[in-house]
Amino acid sequence: QVQLVESGGGLVQAGGSLRLSCAASGSIFSINAMGWYRQAPGKQRELVATITGGSITNYADSVKGRFTISRDNAKNTVILQMNSLKPEDTGVYYCNADIRTNLLVRRDYWGQGTQVTVSS
Repeated sequence: QVQLVESGGGLVQAGGSLRLSCAASGSIFSINAMGWYRQAPGKQRELVATITGGSITNYADSVKGRFTISRDNAKNTVILQMNSLKPEDTGVYYCNADIRTNLLVRRDYWGQGTQVTVSS
């Protein structure tokens, strides 16, 4: 079994910062890409940022220059540093990881989500 556990969400004023962390645990052979997605009320889940195993990053246009994604491969952890937060960043943030549990089995895993609320 594989689990992704997120932490670090909360309530912050516009212009503030938050740091989200996601740790993968369980029967892990290797982890490929990891990333963060978010879902605002009444909207579809959308990509925020991703990072490959080789640390190549990709960001949604709406967060470029404000958010930074990083990973610690030794700890199977992905971090999202969010600065200059805006009310439109409000939503539930989900961690995602493309994980091999052995040489033959590879699939996407999701965390349970953590709430980020940015007040104006």
